[in-house]
Amino acid sequence: MLTQKQVEEIREHLDKAQNPLFFFDNDNDGLISFLLLQRFIERGKGVVVKGGKGLGENYFRKINELNPDYVFILDVPMVEKEFLKKVNEKGLPVVWIDHHNVDCEKFNESLEGYPSLNYYNPFQNDKTNEPVSYLSYKITGNKKDLWLALIGCISDYYMPDFYDKFQEKYQELGIKNPKNPFDILYNSEIGKIAQILDFSLKDTTTNVVSMMKFMMKVQEPIDILQENSKTKQILQRYEELNTHYQKLLEKARKQTDGKLIYFQYGGDLSLSYNLSNRLKYDFPGKFIVVVYINNDIANISIRGDNARDVTLEAIKDIEGASGGGHEKATGARMNSDNLPKFKENVEKLIL
Repeated sequence: MLTQKQVEEIREHLDKAQNPLFFFDNDNDGLISFLLLQRFIERGKGVVVKGGKGLGENYFRKINELNPDYVFILDVPMVEKEFLKKVNEKGLPVVWIDHHNVDCEKFNESLEGYPSLNYYNPFQNDKTNEPVSYLSYKITGNKKDLWLALIGCISDYYMPDFYDKFQEKYQELGIKNPKNPFDILYNSEIGKIAQILDFSLKDTTTNVVSMMKFMMKVQEPIDILQENSKTKQILQRYEELNTHYQKLLEKARKQTDGKLIYFQYGGDLSLSYNLSNRLKYDFPGKFIVVVYINNDIANISIRGDNARDVTLEAIKDIEGASGGGHEKATGARMNSDNLPKFKENVEKLIL
């Protein structure tokens, strides 16, 4: 968890920021983190960091375009040094809030030389990794956004300590006595809303910006489920992607081989982490590997006990491969030609 001193420091940064620019990861934890902070200070713009490569130098153009006085980075585990260098040269303070597992000593060394950078990660304090949406809710303390914070938490497989308060206020949207966070995600109305928002991030830039503007003002979760001029595109996108997602999920459920479920697909859109999360919920005893191939690049979503150790070991002898993440949920990236070797390595490690 963040210390009280760190929470107060972040609040001070938010208070100082008159035109902040928020870069956030392309999932619900990132989106909700942005919304919680933006709604708290009622100012700032958001930019989604897509592609799984982290925040690269190419995103610096957004700083020139929007001319912020502060930069916030939320739930993004990787930021290119060239990006930080350019922001530093521009004299902009940076507040980077993350929760991914890092080698603290090496990571701190890598950040030396960036005096305007303020880095916050609960893993560096006590080896915990609460979602950034949970941290953001604790930073703002904005009770009216409790439902938003819950969406971010359950989407990142985290059961927050305020779920009972949510259930008390929104009995019709939650479920009683959930076994785990995905129980809420896949079996409740607030879970459906979470999936609607997640799928809405997988849309055109114009539609994503419209969704964010709507979410900056929305007051109650039920407003998202009611179709009107503001929600029509959001709900339409959900229906379109959910149909495709359900077809892929049906195929993936048949790819069971002992302890392993290995599913590989291609197309114009990646739904890998959605599929891997659901498969892990449906098959808790299995090790899940979902591979999305785009051109010659394979993006892989991995779920299972010791997933991080397995991932790092499995890619160790594969040239150009990268990977990492949390203890039980990771990702990897490599040339698609190396997939047979990767699968062989995984099988040796888990069987």
